[in-house]
Amino acid sequence: MKIVVLGGGLSPERDVSLKSASLIANALLSKGHEVALVDLYDGIENDRPAESFFRRGTVNPYSYTIPETEPDLEEIIRQHGGRRQWVGPRVIELCQYADRVFLGLHGSHGENGQVQALLDAYDVKYTGCGYLGCAIAMDKTLSKALVAGAGIPTAKWISGKYEEMTPEKIKSEIGIPCVIKPIGCGSSCGVSIVKTEEEFAPALEWAASYKQSILVEEFLKGREVTIGVVGHRALPITEIIPHEGFYDYKNKYQDGLTTHVCPAQLDPADYKKCQELAVRIFDILRMSQYGRIDMIYDEANHDFWFIEANNLPGMTNTSLLPEAAKAEGIAYEDLCEKIVMSCGRDEIEGL
Repeated sequence: MKIVVLGGGLSPERDVSLKSASLIANALLSKGHEVALVDLYDGIENDRPAESFFRRGTVNPYSYTIPETEPDLEEIIRQHGGRRQWVGPRVIELCQYADRVFLGLHGSHGENGQVQALLDAYDVKYTGCGYLGCAIAMDKTLSKALVAGAGIPTAKWISGKYEEMTPEKIKSEIGIPCVIKPIGCGSSCGVSIVKTEEEFAPALEWAASYKQSILVEEFLKGREVTIGVVGHRALPITEIIPHEGFYDYKNKYQDGLTTHVCPAQLDPADYKKCQELAVRIFDILRMSQYGRIDMIYDEANHDFWFIEANNLPGMTNTSLLPEAAKAEGIAYEDLCEKIVMSCGRDEIEGL
């Protein structure tokens, strides 16, 4: 089968995506497929025939290393002659030529439903949620409102434009400590935990630099857990324990900075409750095929608090969904193949 793996893009999570896409591509090559890894933003700058971009075998594997800091998108745009169109040359042509497209994208266009809607317009089969589920899950304010409306606990929050999020308003309505983040980024891009009044200004400015509305949440104490969902079934729960600070961009993608405990050591009744909540949230947000739900576990009160949903969760060597699948005996290569072979279906055969 000919498979395009789409990665990169013009997103703060570009580097994470290129790492995920490289590993996905290698996994599919190992399964005997013909694979072309294509950067959504870079595209293809020459007139070679589409067939020539597809690799076979594992002799020259794809590779990519994630830097410790987020990419400089303005510099990348400058290197491409100032082009701000987020779909590069010939991307759609290659996707149409392939049998399937595996979305290894993260952030902005890859997770907000725009890429999915574009591929739908060209009748291209792709992995993951459809455009509606992506748009809902990516908007942290909307997803929190829907989950809270269904009676599932989530941290108290306010959201709005940068100029509306004054320290006075935040202190009055949310208090300190609090969490400040853009409403539509993943990988902890733009996220700050504010513990003092002096930290308000830099946290708000950093979140605003992503050119989105800002979400401010009450800080929740508890154990951070995440649950992969495939089809409509929860994978083993993972507890996330950063060695320092919180689960930020660096701690997520640099080896050895965070401990993942999978399966998480929870009270058996709470474990079942958590998995059931994850699947319920997955359905509320119109997610499909696979995704991941993040929560805070209040062990003392046996409660779970929704943080956010991930409709294209990371597929790197430190990513959580592949680790959870592995804990259930599903090898990374098998996971990637089962996902791509189930394009367009809610259920994933064999999972």
